[in-house]
Amino acid sequence: MKIVTSVSMPGTCREAFGFYAKVLGGEIITAITYGEAFPETPAPTNDWLMYCWLQVGDQVLLGSDMHPDHAPDLHKKKDGFDVTLHFDTVEEARRVFETLSEGGEVSIPFGVNDCAPGFSGFTDRFGVPWMTNVTPAA
Repeated sequence: MKIVTSVSMPGTCREAFGFYAKVLGGEIITAITYGEAFPETPAPTNDWLMYCWLQVGDQVLLGSDMHPDHAPDLHKKKDGFDVTLHFDTVEEARRVFETLSEGGEVSIPFGVNDCAPGFSGFTDRFGVPWMTNVTPAA
């Protein structure tokens, strides 16, 4: 079994996932718009992504754009979850933190904590909450 995170977005999925693929070194495997799946979908939501699969190594991040009628609270700050990225090196974790957090809101600046040689918490410019964590040496 594999647990996969899926994030819902307010019409920004294509831009966000393109950014994530670049920063994380991943590849968008599948991107299906609402218009492709349901040709009667009106503009502008016909070009929104109904389903987006980002493959990063053996990990996956899924995304989709949600219409406000189906997710009226989507614009509110997300609370109670995050996408956590674990790294082997402080340098790579810092690079990803600095790039993904740009234009967002940093809640925990990147640094050493009691459990890790590198850790951060932030919400990116698309409203997705993230944490970075460097796995301590064994």
